[in-house]
Amino acid sequence: MQHELTLGEAADLLSRALPGHRVEILQGRLIVTPPPDGAHALSLTKLGRAFDRAGIERSGLEYVQGIGLWLPHLPDDYAIPDFSVVDEDFCDALVQKNCYAPNVFRLVVEVTSSNWTDDLGTKVESYAEAGVPVYIVADRKHGEVLLYRDPENGKYPAPQRYERGQQVPVPESVGVSLELPVDTLLDSC
Repeated sequence: MQHELTLGEAADLLSRALPGHRVEILQGRLIVTPPPDGAHALSLTKLGRAFDRAGIERSGLEYVQGIGLWLPHLPDDYAIPDFSVVDEDFCDALVQKNCYAPNVFRLVVEVTSSNWTDDLGTKVESYAEAGVPVYIVADRKHGEVLLYRDPENGKYPAPQRYERGQQVPVPESVGVSLELPVDTLLDSC
């Protein structure tokens, strides 16, 4: 007798079969992203350093890379943001599969890779529906950084756009005051 895999089971199998790849389920679609390139990884390292300099340790917050965010769209939906600022007690909000409840996420950052359309489309919708207060996309494909904030009724208003040479102000609602250089977010190598 054959057993048809659920989407969650298929995601688990792919995660084991493709080490280093990011497997997510967004709006009922299975998404597999290859490992990040050096510039992508270095951007996230520099982002962490910026939050350290801004005093995140004293703010009651933490920053983390690559932890799951449980999404409310469909029962198996989850994303794995590149970088997140979360409440320091986020571990208490574990839902399942190393994914945490959306209410502990203050800010999510994605640095685009080969599947950049997901970061600019599906994830915008999914993070807004989850109520993530601030979503920043370093859009390497188009050379700009987009700042989404304050979702209402499951949707973000139009994003603020920042070009090379500019600074992206992290909204005060995140709990840490700093500005992020667009150039660093787009190309750290």
